[in-house]
Formats: sequence, structure tokens, C-alpha cells
Amino acid sequence: MFVCCFLICVEDHHKPSLLHLRSPGYRETRSKKRGIMSTANDGEDHGEVFINEDDIIQEINVDEEDLPDAADDADSGSDAEPYDEADDSMHIFTGHTGELYTVACSPTDAQLVATGAGDDKGFLWKIGQGDWAFELQGHKDSVSCLAFSYDGQLVASGSFDGIIQVWDVSSGTLKCTLDGPGAGIEWVKWHPRGHIVLAGSEDSTVWMWNADKGTYLNSFSGHASAVTCGDFTPDGKTVCTGSDDASLRVWNPKTGENIHVVKGHFYHADGLTCLTITSDSSLVLTGSKDGSVHCVNIATGKVVSSLASHTDSVECIALSASSPWAATGSMDQNLIIWDLQHSLPRCTCEHEDGVTSLTWLGATRYVATGCVDGRVRIWDSLSGECMKTLRGHTDAIQSLAMSPDGAHLVSVSLDETARVFEIDEFH
Repeated sequence: MFVCCFLICVEDHHKPSLLHLRSPGYRETRSKKRGIMSTANDGEDHGEVFINEDDIIQEINVDEEDLPDAADDADSGSDAEPYDEADDSMHIFTGHTGELYTVACSPTDAQLVATGAGDDKGFLWKIGQGDWAFELQGHKDSVSCLAFSYDGQLVASGSFDGIIQVWDVSSGTLKCTLDGPGAGIEWVKWHPRGHIVLAGSEDSTVWMWNADKGTYLNSFSGHASAVTCGDFTPDGKTVCTGSDDASLRVWNPKTGENIHVVKGHFYHADGLTCLTITSDSSLVLTGSKDGSVHCVNIATGKVVSSLASHTDSVECIALSASSPWAATGSMDQNLIIWDLQHSLPRCTCEHEDGVTSLTWLGATRYVATGCVDGRVRIWDSLSGECMKTLRGHTDAIQSLAMSPDGAHLVSVSLDETARVFEIDEFH
């Protein structure tokens, strides 16, 4: 049997850009044959094509047994990319109609979860109860942050509309609306022992309110750019805030006095992205877009150690509840477990893409990470081994939270869903 080969030249007036090649509509994984067909059929009418003997380049002798079966060709020519449909989640919340940015678990109700998204909505919903959800209405822009009060009675939602709403969890009623910031809310935190709300804004200010009375208490001015992270110290006596201006500020929450400003040569060279404070309220650890991590003495305002190993922006940081260790996640695709006593990395846990979020699983040695590749992974901080990969999301993870009983891990993603995974085995 002979096969005739023909050469057909078609001028390509619509060469796709690299962006198009990476888009779902123009997969690089298409077969070479389909790639040629796509180019030839680019919307232009090239007219009928006729083949005659002069067009034959070469005749090749082919055994018929070597020819592909039509059914096989149909299977191999599918437009769809191979897709991993595995889903390890035991509950999926699909009430949002936009990308999800934030999640918080109630500290007192093991089933209650709050989520916020780019659809300008927040929701309260319960693990394992797919027929129950309560919408936190009223925001006019994306809900960027959420937090439950220490006793679980109240939940605060912060939005890019510059407003914070405080809801009574048991009754589902709006308790108060807190305003003041002139731009979007970056984060919201509660006092560790009271109904006092603290929030940082894109307008470079920090605000504090009494949620029981719905009244303004204080504002903190001094940063020169968006206040990207902050919190009360665990003893409730001090406030620490980090900004895109590459500085850390320590405040007296009662007077609004700026006690310390940490910036300059021995500190971060770019904006702060995250911070966490030790349980004894003595040290604050900060991460930055420059890939560095620094440890600051809150009482003196001095940098006491620097943790240098990441090569890209540090997106998340958290302290172990049972050891003098810290965990940091970065866009360099690594989770690093640090020995704070020696300021050295214990182990580096490599991911397939950037690490966006992390949480220690209670007082255990395990750390959960959320990744740009849509995977949630659980790591052993002693060995650096990945113990489990949890699949289900189809886009980047934005935030993680663990239920107070340690039984479930909740993740939210740009794929517009929240997913719940069982983690009893890591208790």
C-alpha cells in the first residue's frame, strides 16, 4: 500500500500570542495534526483545495497493520486536556458566585464556617449540612477578610468597600456597621478577651472599635502605604502592624501612641505581607515580598534574628503551639520549618507552585499548606515529608482554616468553592 504526502502552504494571518496558547481555548496539548487544522481554519476562506499528481512529494510504502484504527484516532484527538477529577473533600460549599478569598472557623462550634468572596458576599454555613447557609448581606465590594470573636458569639466581615459589619452568630442579626477607613479593609482581628475589633486599611491607617456598642475607640496613623497585616498581642496590651511601606509599627491600643517603628537596613527591603506573634507576647515574626523573615523584640523594637532562605515573596507565617518552631510559605514554592532557637531551617518542603496559605494542625507536628496549584498538602514538620495531598480544587487556594475540634480542614479557592477535608488521622 502506498501513502501520498502533500504539501499545502497557507499563510497565517492570525498567529496566536503566548497568552492565547496558554488559554483553555487554545491548548498546547493539542496534537500536531489539530494544531495545523486550527491554524488553517482561522476564519479565512481559502477556497477549495485541489490535489493533482504534481503535488505529490513522496510515496511511502506502509503496512496496513501499522495504520491507526479510526476509533483510536478519535480517542487520541480529543480537545480536552487530561484533567485530574479526584476530589478528596467530604463537603463542598458552592453558595458564592465569585472567587473566594477568606475563610474562618468558629472557635466554639465545630461545624460553623464563615467565607467571603469577590461576589460582595459573606456566608455562614455548616460542615455536613448542605441545606443550611446564612448570607452576610450589605457589602458593596469584595469581602476580603473574616474573623470570629474569641467566644464565637460575633463574626466580623471586612470588605474592599471600607466597611466592617459585625454579626450576632446565634440570632443571625447585624449587630453594627463600623466605618472610618477611606479605602478597602485588608484584615480584621478581635481582641483576645473582648469584643474589640481591629482592622487595617489600604489607606495606610488602622482602626479600632467597640463591637458591643458599635463605637469608635481609636485610630493609628503613621504608615505610608497599605497596612497589610496586624494583630493584638496575645496579652491584649499591644498592637503590631505591618505595611507595604516595608515597616513594622508597635502601638499602645489605649492611647494610640506609636511605641516603635522598625524599618531600614537591618529589616525588610520591601512591603510586609504577614506577621505572627509568640504566645508570651514578646516577639513578632514578619514576612515580606522580598523573601525575608525577621524576628523583632516587641518591648525594644529591635530585630533579634533574621531567617534567610526564601527566594520569593513570603505569603504566610505561623508558629507551632508545641515547639519553638515557625512555618513560612512562599511563592518560591517552598514551605520552610524554622528552629527559632537557632534561627535555622529544620526542613524545606517543596511544592509544585507557590504556597499561599498555611496552618498548623492544632498542637500536632503537622502543617497544612494551600498552593497555587489548587492542592492542599499536609506535612510532617519533623521529617519534612508530605503525608497527604488533598485534591478537589481547580484553581489557587487563598486561605485555610481548621475546625476547633481538629477534625476538619476548610480551604477556599479562586475556583469559587470552599471545600472541607477530613483530617482526623492527624489529630
